[in-house]
Amino acid sequence: MAGTSGFSVSGYGPERGIWATIAARDSLARRLDWPLMFSAIALSAVGSLLVWSATRNRTDLNGGDPYHFFLRHILNTGIGLALMIGTIWLGHRTLRGAVPVLYGLSVVLVLLVLTPLGATINGAHAWIVIGGGFTLQPSEFVKITIILGMAMMLAARVDAGDQVHPDHRTVAKSLGLAVVPIVIVMMMPDLGSVMVMAVIVLGVLLASGASNRWIFGLVGAGVVGAVAVAALGILDEYQINRFAAFANPELDPAGVGYNTNQARIAIGSGGLTGTGLFKGSQTTGQFVPEQQTDFVFTVAGEELGFLGAGLILLLLGVVLWRACRIARETTELYGTIVAAGIIAWFAFQSFENVGMTLGIMPVAGLPLPFVSYGGTSMFAVWIAVGLLQSIRVQKPMSA
Repeated sequence: MAGTSGFSVSGYGPERGIWATIAARDSLARRLDWPLMFSAIALSAVGSLLVWSATRNRTDLNGGDPYHFFLRHILNTGIGLALMIGTIWLGHRTLRGAVPVLYGLSVVLVLLVLTPLGATINGAHAWIVIGGGFTLQPSEFVKITIILGMAMMLAARVDAGDQVHPDHRTVAKSLGLAVVPIVIVMMMPDLGSVMVMAVIVLGVLLASGASNRWIFGLVGAGVVGAVAVAALGILDEYQINRFAAFANPELDPAGVGYNTNQARIAIGSGGLTGTGLFKGSQTTGQFVPEQQTDFVFTVAGEELGFLGAGLILLLLGVVLWRACRIARETTELYGTIVAAGIIAWFAFQSFENVGMTLGIMPVAGLPLPFVSYGGTSMFAVWIAVGLLQSIRVQKPMSA
């Protein structure tokens, strides 16, 4: 008896009592993608140690409690795991029907950032202060609703058998759905999140089978939009300085280029095996700013060395590999598009985060998925894992 819940398993009905429950749970366990699960958990576990190392001596941040960020990171991971389980239980197909509500809520939340409820943290006006020291970054949830919303629109008639590929009108509507929150986030301005959302949109369109004219047109529009943003002065000065420092690494090494220069020094000093956890001079000396969030990879590079940093990249690679396999094996376009959007999100954000610490990408203020400290970002990536697991759980066993 099939149902909408991720735990519903064909062939087992409630009339079979406890044996049906046991059988259903066994079938669910077999269907889950365990390499994906273990890799994501390992990344969060490593991240907790890196966050601990980066903040244990930061009395200006931890209020004298060296375990403050460490415990909060573990708590955020626990909440993220609970959200993943809830997402699997609901199922991506059930969430498909709730997309209008989720989309509307996410748009309202990002609009609240532009009101007096919004707060500026690390130069970006992208947070809502909830109280009690808790903040919320709505743009992280927008990434999910853009994926779900576009997937719902692009796959509706294809999964129903009315079309082979989404037509031009459907593609235009799905782009309109994505543009609204992207423009609002741009107004904050949160350039890093906008970059991720643009890549998500591109990945979703590629997976949907939309005409190549839309792909080329979107890339062209992105270039024109970037030029227009720079010409109209929408970006804040600190964002312009970040791109200037990327274009010229020697520009003002004690000012706009300080973050990148210190990050490269920290990673370079780690060598092959690193200085040892809690023994990095750059980390202990607090030379790298925002080391628990945007620049957490520098802790790995310095204290765990090339091998430890490489392990993080390997685990991220496993997450992307399993997500690609889920996208390929699902029998419905909706599931394929959702998985592809998550792949584009994780891949670009990981590349940007690691790249900016190495000086090969501009500093954009994006966390490293599963590793960086941050509640909202942690919740969002684990919800995404729940969506991937749901797609795998609900596919036919023969697929």
